[in-house]
Amino acid sequence: MSSESTEVWAGWYRDRTGAEAVTIAASGHQLRTRIRGVEYEGATFAALEPVGADGMLSSCVLEWDMPLPVRTDGGIHPATLSCLLTLGEPREGGLPDRADLNLTLHYGGTAYESGVAGGDFANALSRILKQLPPGAEFGLRSAVGA
Repeated sequence: MSSESTEVWAGWYRDRTGAEAVTIAASGHQLRTRIRGVEYEGATFAALEPVGADGMLSSCVLEWDMPLPVRTDGGIHPATLSCLLTLGEPREGGLPDRADLNLTLHYGGTAYESGVAGGDFANALSRILKQLPPGAEFGLRSAVGA
C-alpha cells in the first residue's frame, strides 16, 4: 500500500469550443485530469498528455484553486492559491508555443501575484513567497512540482 496521498482540486478547462468543469488530481509526482472524456496526465501542468495517445494540451486555458496555508507567527493560516495556465498554439512536435502561468495567493486580506512564462510552477511560487511578510512560509506543499 502506498503512503502517498492524492489531492484533488476543482477547476475549469476552456478552449475555442467552450468551457468544461474539471478536477485535477495530484499524487506523488504525477498530475491527472479528464477533459471531454479524455484522460490526461503528466509531471507538470504544462506537460499534460493524453493517456495512450500522442500530443499535449494546447490552445487552451486551465484554471483551478487549491488550498495553500501560510505558516507565520507560530501558526498556520488558511490561504487559497488561484492558478491560471494559458497554453498557446501547438508547434511542430506538439508542444504549445507558450505556457504562461499566473498564480495569486489570497492570504490575510491581500492578493500576492506572480506570473511566469514557461509554466514554471516552482518559480512562480518562489516569487509569491518573497512577497509575503518576513518569516512567513508555505504551511504545506504539494508533492507535485508542477
